[in-house]
Amino acid sequence: MSDVTIYHNPNCGTSRNTLELLREKGLKPKVVEYLKTGWTEPLLKDLLARMGGASPRDILRVRGTDAEERGLTAPDVSDAAILKAMTENPILVERPIVSTPKGAVLCRPKERVLEVL
Repeated sequence: MSDVTIYHNPNCGTSRNTLELLREKGLKPKVVEYLKTGWTEPLLKDLLARMGGASPRDILRVRGTDAEERGLTAPDVSDAAILKAMTENPILVERPIVSTPKGAVLCRPKERVLEVL
């Protein structure tokens, strides 16, 4: 089993390019298509902690989603509310996220993956 996991959306160019970069480095990452599997609150909290204590707002996808209409971009919205929305609507999580033994990172741009390799 690989110690590298990519939370991947195959319809996203950045996600595809990040996966390709991992493979070019000789890695065989576990690929999780999160739009199919969904998210759990414990998994999201773990990834955020492994990102150095990032907040849910740091991985909230706004473009191409209804995050603004839901009020999730308001400054007073709680982390708990954002996490709940993310578990109910996986598209609200920005992608791709890569997790390795060195930590986790939102790979925008794709080269950010090098930080955890």
